[in-house]
Amino acid sequence: MIVRPVHVTDLPALLALVRQAGRGLSTLPASEERLAHRLRWAQRTFAEQVERADADYLFVLEDDDQQVVGVSALSGAVGLREPWYNYRVGVTVSSSPDLGIQRQIPTLFLNNEMTGQAEICSLFLRPDQRQGSNGRLLSLARLLFVAEYPHLFGDKLLAELRGSAGEQGCSPFWDSLGRHFFKMDFSHADHLSELGNKSFIAELMPRQPLYTCLLTEQAQAVIGKAHPTTEPALKILTAEGFAHKGYIDIFDAGPVIEAPISKIRTVRDSQPLVLAIGTPDDEAPVWLIHNRRLENCRITAAPARRVGYSLIVDRLTAKRLQLQPGNSVRAVPLLNQQQQAVAA
Repeated sequence: MIVRPVHVTDLPALLALVRQAGRGLSTLPASEERLAHRLRWAQRTFAEQVERADADYLFVLEDDDQQVVGVSALSGAVGLREPWYNYRVGVTVSSSPDLGIQRQIPTLFLNNEMTGQAEICSLFLRPDQRQGSNGRLLSLARLLFVAEYPHLFGDKLLAELRGSAGEQGCSPFWDSLGRHFFKMDFSHADHLSELGNKSFIAELMPRQPLYTCLLTEQAQAVIGKAHPTTEPALKILTAEGFAHKGYIDIFDAGPVIEAPISKIRTVRDSQPLVLAIGTPDDEAPVWLIHNRRLENCRITAAPARRVGYSLIVDRLTAKRLQLQPGNSVRAVPLLNQQQQAVAA
């Protein structure tokens, strides 16, 4: 398997993936015209023809038969061209000394404090390919790309995870809060946001703090909770150093997790090495390997053995990376030491 930049010729395969994902991939449009535009824009991004505020790094996961089986993306910076709102969950303290009463009430504060930070998004892997290291490769390849090109991104990396919403497009959080101000159902509001029409959020959403105790019990229960289908992605990113610091999506209350780029495990532990051809032994760990190219970026996961400043891989791995012995790679073990111990 290889993670590489998307090509315009990938449109039919990507459209099929998006339609298969359904509501679970709201950041990728099911419209052929809009998806084609995003592919063209992604190619401009990898060619360094756009500013960071507009950068959209769209990757695909491709097997050895050149079949596209997954997609993931990186946004260079959120909120610089259009508002990027979320709620910060805080606490309001109220007290009455005369009555001996003090209350700490969870409170939602509308904000766009994450403006300018990079975001990982648009992750989907075809269900029949959710095996082995495919999901981890598709997710972490973006982090290794950031490690190679940190100057293209901000100081922090975000991930807005899907929150609790039913298959019919219903959200307990939206039904208890958003629909009172927008007079539209969750799926319609989410669709408008996908289209970049986010000004209505600022125009209609109240600026005052909102007390969560006024929401239904069902809405309160899903605040900061990820949808079950995103739990594997959350587990992978948590092991990388991402954490939920109290920010949530304004539509479905899904968690916004974050990490300083310099503290992310894949970024922090990756290093430049010299590629060598050989035969890694049977106990060789799996490494995440980047060919250190931008427009022709290729990233794979394969058994490898480090000897000094060299990384020994087999010929097929070198072929997948389109590299020759002596070329430089950026690499990091796919699993951290604790995960490797568990896997063993």
